[in-house]
Amino acid sequence: MLLAALLCWPLLPSCNKEKPTIARVRIVDEDGSAVPQAYVKLYADPVYPLGDPTRLTQEKLTGNDGWAEFDYSGFYEQGQAGFAVLDIVSFKDSAVGEGIIKIVEEETAEEVVTLVPVTP
Repeated sequence: MLLAALLCWPLLPSCNKEKPTIARVRIVDEDGSAVPQAYVKLYADPVYPLGDPTRLTQEKLTGNDGWAEFDYSGFYEQGQAGFAVLDIVSFKDSAVGEGIIKIVEEETAEEVVTLVPVTP
């Protein structure tokens, strides 16, 4: 019985479950209203790149509520100190917006980006 328990021990799930690492970006217009179906891109733009920064690039369209959610759980490893600060770029029609978001491991980070019209 003890031998069976010892053999099965490595197969038991860890007591320290990893929580999701999520980035949520809300896109609004100048009036603060949600912008549905806006393009949102999160990307790393390091001054001194270590490794391949494009692995963190993700793109989505906002939902009807103006939110786009990005899951970075697969990029984070438990015990890692810090995660990433990513640039945000968004546009819809002739309006654009930019920002940054600090993604913290095993937490949900949120940022709001305001789209402003581009004048030729």
